[in-house]
Amino acid sequence: MTQDEVLNIFRETGALLEGHFVLTSGFHSPHYFQCAKVLQYPEYLSVFSGIIARYFEDNEIDVVISPAVGGIVLGTEVGRILNVRTVFAERENGKLTLRRGFELKKSENVLAVEDVVTTGGSVFELIEIVKQHEAVLSGAGFIIDRSNGKVNFGCKQISLAKFDVVKFAENEIPEWLGKIPVYKPGSRLAGNKI
Repeated sequence: MTQDEVLNIFRETGALLEGHFVLTSGFHSPHYFQCAKVLQYPEYLSVFSGIIARYFEDNEIDVVISPAVGGIVLGTEVGRILNVRTVFAERENGKLTLRRGFELKKSENVLAVEDVVTTGGSVFELIEIVKQHEAVLSGAGFIIDRSNGKVNFGCKQISLAKFDVVKFAENEIPEWLGKIPVYKPGSRLAGNKI
């Protein structure tokens, strides 16, 4: 599947939004990828997960870890395809952590799976969890790379589409974007108008 095909699926399902959004990273952008809207369709979930799983099928993955909430659906499906255990990390006091009895065992090969990466913050937090448990980071897979290839997790990684999305720091918002009502559509503050 080509990058253009992936982006067209996002457009067709209404998962590529336009407006004024505050991203999880804190940056402001006129574009937002709402992966939940595209992953609600089993055919797209299967296709995207399958591509990621195939990329890592020779890596002897023991467990897939994803951040809640955005990465759970994709991570679980990648784990199902690879026939390995899947866990997710949740925010507690602002930091991703394993809860619900989830654990990583020493020396397990771990694949981190996320839906969208902009600065890579959530995946870097997952990597810290992997290190804390003395497990081994085998790779990182995600659908959309909003950094356009700039984020490097120091491991084998795959994104299905690279997209250089315009983003602005809070103190650098251009006038044209400032005139549009601001939304925080991410899973941390889902759909809140500011």
